[in-house]
Amino acid sequence: MLGTRCSSKFGPVLPYLLKVISARIPLSLQVHPVDFLARAGFNAENATGKPMDAPDRSFKDTVAKNEMVVALEPFRACVGFASPAFMLANLTLVDHPVASRMVEALTPRLRQEKFGAPTTVTNVADQDFAEADAMMPVASMVWQPSHKRVFRAFHAAVTAGPVSGLQQALKKAASQVSDDRSRLAFSLALSAAEAFEGDPSVLALLMMNPVELEEGESVFIPAGTPHAYIHGTGVEVMTNSDNVLRAGMTVKHKDIANVLQSLDCSSAPPIDPGVNWMGDLGTMFSNRVVYRPRIDEFMLSYGRVGTGHHPWPMVERLTRRYGRLVTLGARYTRHFGPRIVVCLQGAVQVIGARQSRVLHGGEAVFVPASDGRIQIGSDGDETGSFIVVSTQI
Repeated sequence: MLGTRCSSKFGPVLPYLLKVISARIPLSLQVHPVDFLARAGFNAENATGKPMDAPDRSFKDTVAKNEMVVALEPFRACVGFASPAFMLANLTLVDHPVASRMVEALTPRLRQEKFGAPTTVTNVADQDFAEADAMMPVASMVWQPSHKRVFRAFHAAVTAGPVSGLQQALKKAASQVSDDRSRLAFSLALSAAEAFEGDPSVLALLMMNPVELEEGESVFIPAGTPHAYIHGTGVEVMTNSDNVLRAGMTVKHKDIANVLQSLDCSSAPPIDPGVNWMGDLGTMFSNRVVYRPRIDEFMLSYGRVGTGHHPWPMVERLTRRYGRLVTLGARYTRHFGPRIVVCLQGAVQVIGARQSRVLHGGEAVFVPASDGRIQIGSDGDETGSFIVVSTQI
């Protein structure tokens, strides 16, 4: 089923999971633990005898979860921490006690030197945030001061408890925003506030990068990265793990302590796995786009067949975005490991060495490594779109 290369690398297990996810209302604010925290948490919960299906169990396995989303329609999310300047610009507009506390946490403290100008406090413990500092991971001993400030502000949002007046404060603040990026951030936060009334963790979304993907655009989310899916339909492929640590915006079990232990507090733009190949492969492949994050467990391709000589509008749009990268066909390598093929719309024909199968919209098939190379074509004159997930080794 898996093939020699896949089994040698990952053992007797499929190294990825696949979902087609459709968020009608915002999903939880969450983090996935990195490998060593997943192992420690799994062993600790086992030691207490907690059942695997217990609703308050956080660690279902020992594997870190890295995931990628490819949008099938406009998809909105918050992913990773934005710059401190962006956080402060947003939160200072919100007239609410929790937001004020977060601004206080994010603002560098100054101390007055005896014979000079004020200097920034970088290594003096701030007793006002002793509770947050006590929940920092051991790694925080070598963190930059800005990372500690981000941690304290996030801690303030996810530990505040139910509040009132948050929606009104967010609406008033949103009316004062002038730039598009902050407008999107407030729009996402307001969607979450309406779905989870009184939950102050929605303020953490104003600290994060607002993401709006069009069809075919993608984002990669490494373990430790805070994220929340707000609205839209996309393909989600991830390493084979069920570890989810929720911080808010949910009726499910929250595990604030482990969220904070796993949190990556660095500020960085979202990671775009990029479209590093696309093109026309003749009659069998009319248009196909490949997404390859920098991990071995998975890659994804998104294609359309049966279009004749008519270009796929999504390809034209992505070509304008990615420029010359879309012509680098040599970077695409055919892989014959375990694959999943899903027909999204219309019909496609999956052709292997030993058999073929016609899939219609919503149907999927697993292709074992022993089947070798496959081709995907149209079923007669019918058009169809599909995704294929495989390993990268």
